[in-house]
Amino acid sequence: MSKVKTSFFCQNCGTQYAKWQGQCNACKEWNTIAEEIIQKQEKVAWKSESAPSSKAPKPLRINEIDSTQEIRMNTTDNELNRVLGGGIVPGSMILLGGEPGIGKSTLLLQISLKLPYKTLYVSGEESQKQIKMRAERITPSSDNCYILTETKTQNIFKQIEAIEPEIVIIDSIQTLHTDYIESTAGSISQIRETTAELIKFAKETNIPVILIGHITKDGNIAGPKILEHMVDTVLQFEGDRNHVYRILRAHKNRFGSTAEIGIYEMLGSGLREVSNPSEILISHKDEELSGTAIATTLEGMRPLLIEIQSLVSTAVYGTPQRSTTGYNAKRLNMILAVLEKRAGFRLGAKDVFLNVTGGISVDDPAIDLAVVAAILSSNEDIPVNKDFCFAGEVGLSGEIRPVNRIDQRIQEAEKLGFSTIFVSKYNKIALKNTGIKIELVAKIEDVASMLFG
Repeated sequence: MSKVKTSFFCQNCGTQYAKWQGQCNACKEWNTIAEEIIQKQEKVAWKSESAPSSKAPKPLRINEIDSTQEIRMNTTDNELNRVLGGGIVPGSMILLGGEPGIGKSTLLLQISLKLPYKTLYVSGEESQKQIKMRAERITPSSDNCYILTETKTQNIFKQIEAIEPEIVIIDSIQTLHTDYIESTAGSISQIRETTAELIKFAKETNIPVILIGHITKDGNIAGPKILEHMVDTVLQFEGDRNHVYRILRAHKNRFGSTAEIGIYEMLGSGLREVSNPSEILISHKDEELSGTAIATTLEGMRPLLIEIQSLVSTAVYGTPQRSTTGYNAKRLNMILAVLEKRAGFRLGAKDVFLNVTGGISVDDPAIDLAVVAAILSSNEDIPVNKDFCFAGEVGLSGEIRPVNRIDQRIQEAEKLGFSTIFVSKYNKIALKNTGIKIELVAKIEDVASMLFG
């Protein structure tokens, strides 16, 4: 028998200590350090007759390495495929995080029921009957999906050898435990050890594994930060449980871009892919109202049109309020200062509220011009024509700066039926004979005079 080894771990951030102390030096939390047994017995590596025998790798010249693109597994979900970079890479490890009740389990169960591959869905949180009830609501039947309710990794691997699935889904990593570590499920050492076992299995068998992870009150994935470094892809499922729309983002992706997003609508029958996000980001109204403007933005390779809403009113209290939702508050203050200094609009004694509709956050500077138009529209109480949209960055001297990929933004605005788009005169536009009128502006004053005369 090997000697039992223990160590002390912070249950909040995962930092390891040689002895107990009251406060964690890394995250500054109190009373979160606990002793855990980190080695109970000799480990037995994942073994399978179907797994190839491991050989010591040899170094190769970079010119000798096969550069053919990895074959990806189609998930039949266009939004998930886009976020992953084209599909699931065999042997990859994917971690999906999100708030409780946001729809993580629903998303992965829905995908596993529609996959053309043999899938093993392992749940440590729900019974097989509970999963069956949810599955019947999503899709009538599936012959490729197997459901296992188990939390011990050794038993899971036995079932994997028996079933031989092509994809494994774990719901969730915080519920798993292994015999090699003597501590409770969800502890730092258990999460790290069970994840390491699953990664070893995925790399040796070339079978992709998808994990669901809980998140903390701060919005970070629970467990040690090293968990996110170990996996290949970290996805975040975002949204408000009080709204029907959900956004899937990649925070880390070794096989694709982290700039792409996927948008879903939560329905009684599961999650519906939203192929045209502008339908949810632009409100449909019959009468024109002041304080709204449409901006063209980009999320990865996908152009979006979003609605910016603003409310400018006389400050009741001594200090004017500046409140934003979905937009950087410091950038709003900068734009208000530019409007006052460079364009002569007296907004210093007025409350300004700004909102990006649809519940998304945007950091694209190209929406600055729409923010200016919405603020001035509310201040003058004159509505902006609903067929106008904007794409431009505002500089500190009041100039309208050019933005990248302007042709793609113009094409998206034309496709959605807008008649006029305001862009910087310094943009180089390659499009010819467009059906949308392109207004070239150089300064904020030009925009104000065109819109409000």
